[in-house]
Amino acid sequence: MNRKLLFLAVLLCSMMTVNAQTKDELETQKAEKQAEADKYKKEADALQKQIDALPGWRVGAFGTIGGSLSNFTNWYSQGKPNNTSGNIGFTINGHANLIQEKFFWRNSLTTNLNWVKLDDRDDPADDSSFSPTTDVFSVSSLYGRNITKTLAASGLMEYRTTLLDNFNDPGYLDLGIGATWTPIENLIVVIHPLNYNFVFSSGDSVFESSLGAKIVADYTRQIGAINLKSNLSMFQSYKSSNYSNWTWNNSFGYTLWKMIGVGFDFGLRSNKQEALDYALNTLGDTNATFDNVNNDLQTYYTVGLSYKF
Repeated sequence: MNRKLLFLAVLLCSMMTVNAQTKDELETQKAEKQAEADKYKKEADALQKQIDALPGWRVGAFGTIGGSLSNFTNWYSQGKPNNTSGNIGFTINGHANLIQEKFFWRNSLTTNLNWVKLDDRDDPADDSSFSPTTDVFSVSSLYGRNITKTLAASGLMEYRTTLLDNFNDPGYLDLGIGATWTPIENLIVVIHPLNYNFVFSSGDSVFESSLGAKIVADYTRQIGAINLKSNLSMFQSYKSSNYSNWTWNNSFGYTLWKMIGVGFDFGLRSNKQEALDYALNTLGDTNATFDNVNNDLQTYYTVGLSYKF
């Protein structure tokens, strides 16, 4: 009996030793393979940087998609028991850049559109359609001839308006020349002291075109699974500060699976001409002027699924 117990104990210890050795060997093999994989990844990243530095087109886009729909019937615990509601929105941040040894041509598109609805089906006069809420559209084209590695003589065209409501009313078209500075990779700074800001609007309005200076700072980068873009566009009118304006748009996306992830967009804007037009024509404040109008900061944000390609 004692011999059988001793035999079983020796057998059990042997099996544990074999299993331990097998696990240690597998862990060692895994570490070796991981080291090789890390080495090849570094080499692949280095090759990709060389590819990205070659002359040619760079085209891409990313953005955010969000939305929800709901329908209630005979839900008596709420104020409107029969209603349909929802919101749909998306953003686009696209670019098509041609990079050559002696010149560059950078083109970008930024769009943020959103619709909402709240339809009380018990009220025949209630609107059942989706109404636009967020409405941002901007397109720009920057051409430059390189003077040094980081400095270029450049010309810029930038157009901003709304698409869903009051298209080109107002609309802003900037045309200017000056210099473009690239202090670091992915950061573009445009300084154009000679820029004309064309403002389009219908009927009698407070909007007026003027000559001024244009400053644009754009940072676009992909860091692993993170996509980000920040664009600040400023116009300083030489005629009056009342005709100056600035817009700052920001987009962030984190890829979770293939081209899909989560995203966040937000924007800030200041435009005294728009503030005065809103006070006069929407609020009906006939006493509003540039001197007394409240030029509150304009803001928006969007959260939802993100995409990239």
